[in-house]
Amino acid sequence: MMNTLTISCLILPFISGFIIFLLPRLDRYLSVITAICSGLYSLFVLVTRTQINLKLIDTFGVTLSVDEQSGYFMLTNALITLAVICYCWSTDKSAFFYGQLMILHASINACFVSTDFINLYVALEVSGIAAALLIAYPRSDRSIWIALRYLFVSNVCMLLYLIGAVLAYKSALTFSFSSINTAPPEALALIFMGLLTKGGLFLSGLWLPLTHAESEVAVSALLSGIVVKAGLFPLLRCGLLLEQINPVIRFFGVGTAVFGVCYAIFAQDTKRLLAFSTISQLGFILSAPQVGGFYALTHGLVKSCLFILAGALPSRSFGELARQPISHQLWSAILLAGFSISGFPLLSGFGAKVLTMKNLLPWQNWVMNLVAVGTAIAFAKFVFLPHHSVPQKLPLGFWVAVGILLGGLLVANVAYLEAYNLENMLKAIAIVFAGWSIYYLIFSQFSLNLPRKLESFEHLMGMMILVAIVLFWVAVNDYGF
Repeated sequence: MMNTLTISCLILPFISGFIIFLLPRLDRYLSVITAICSGLYSLFVLVTRTQINLKLIDTFGVTLSVDEQSGYFMLTNALITLAVICYCWSTDKSAFFYGQLMILHASINACFVSTDFINLYVALEVSGIAAALLIAYPRSDRSIWIALRYLFVSNVCMLLYLIGAVLAYKSALTFSFSSINTAPPEALALIFMGLLTKGGLFLSGLWLPLTHAESEVAVSALLSGIVVKAGLFPLLRCGLLLEQINPVIRFFGVGTAVFGVCYAIFAQDTKRLLAFSTISQLGFILSAPQVGGFYALTHGLVKSCLFILAGALPSRSFGELARQPISHQLWSAILLAGFSISGFPLLSGFGAKVLTMKNLLPWQNWVMNLVAVGTAIAFAKFVFLPHHSVPQKLPLGFWVAVGILLGGLLVANVAYLEAYNLENMLKAIAIVFAGWSIYYLIFSQFSLNLPRKLESFEHLMGMMILVAIVLFWVAVNDYGF
């Protein structure tokens, strides 16, 4: 029974996408129903702690697995998809947009249940094509260039990933993630480089800021909230399945968190700040693989919400926003989202950070606490925006989307109520106010634009090669540091 239900929930979004192309008048309604069905299934998995393993091809290790970890990621996908549909409801988005959205939703879910390199490869390729088509949807010269840039990076990294997967299969005669145990160093380097790049992690993820910042608001919310997690989730899965891989995953998690927050602190553009913050927050998820699912849920909800809220601001420049007060309603929603991503109590970002910090290794702890302060510094730029009582007229779909995402952050607190003790709350409040104070006293007094040279198209391949060399060195040295 559960096997049939699982397969049905995985196939349903694909079927919905194709029906939308045939019956375009059903686009919004069918998309909403599909997202709700995915959300209900993932909630069932989480509440019942269901564990399902499906073998698709005998002896080759082509398998699917649904557990609590994948349940969190699938729930994130469902809620963000539902919020984006509501946000776009009153716009002139065509059936093509909703059809591609459903295909993206389905392929992302497939990434979250795959436990072999071939299934994962197919799902990642489909999600990459669907995401590129959504990026290019406005059909402007800029959007088409950004989409082609994204697609080129995605295809190159997945080609190298596939070579690594074939090498791993040759050594173990299985496509299962466990084949990494006997895989040669170059296989490990190619597979992990592909996943790190696809997930927008560390130096090989430098395609992310421009792509997320220049896409439409709804697409930026999808990209930062859920799409990048398709490359991140297999890394978590490998870190949990293979003990010797765990330190490598944690190392790149810390490096990604530090790298992203340093750029976010100095960003002078709202969407670029959110994009670099995405890189940093993905580092938090990788830093503690065993609890990464809950952090992925809270980050996905808050980051999608922040991109939608940023789209309603009168400017993307913090310098201009300082001279253009926004409405109390919009500022209050931004404040709540900023509280969550900074780890303030009463929103699930607090519980996610406490749970993550609790599962860090000693050498990670002090670094990630500094990154948490850096996150508060970065988002203080939104907190200190001037605001007034004049209401801003925004579509109903905008507030429904924001309500779904902020409501999810409130309800998700139930996942880890143990976080709410005096010590944890005082520490979280101290970190947030320390970050705000540092921003107000130091960073608000000047602006510094960090160079974007490494983000340029001609350097993206170089960053991928550099990360592959580092990974090869790690593998040759038996995963030691």
